[in-house]
Amino acid sequence: MKKVLAISILVFLIGYAIYFAINPNSPKIGVSEGSAAPDFELDTLSGDSMNLSSLKGKKVIINFWATWCPPCRSEMPDMQKIQDEHNGDVVVLAVNLTNSESSIDTVDKFVSELGLTFPVLLDQKGQINNQFEVLSYPTSYFVDEEGVIQTKFVGALTYDQMNEFLNNL
Repeated sequence: MKKVLAISILVFLIGYAIYFAINPNSPKIGVSEGSAAPDFELDTLSGDSMNLSSLKGKKVIINFWATWCPPCRSEMPDMQKIQDEHNGDVVVLAVNLTNSESSIDTVDKFVSELGLTFPVLLDQKGQINNQFEVLSYPTSYFVDEEGVIQTKFVGALTYDQMNEFLNNL
């Protein structure tokens, strides 16, 4: 009886060890909720280079948008308000589908007109839009401090919705 119990415990421990060796604790990289957001690097409107991984430790809203998109325009003031109220704990990354714009000047004029101060990233070839499987604008991803996508939202967000999603990170 003791021998059977000892063998059973040994088999359990080996199985337990194999399970954790096969399933690491870090989430898989992808664009679905629960996946680690893929890292990317883009130039900002001001000409600097910025990557997502540099923001680890902060909550991030990645917002895919274009100047010709009326719902994108409607949510931008609320995004600015979120950026201002969270004292650097939340970063709004506005990824512009630049290859759909008439020029970068159009983007610059839009940002100036609305008084946006958060980083505006230029996806000039649409590669990051494709990587994040963005099919309509605006589309936003809410990424927690560990870099994991917690929420994907398609459509214009309200201030209250943004706060609710951020509180759930």
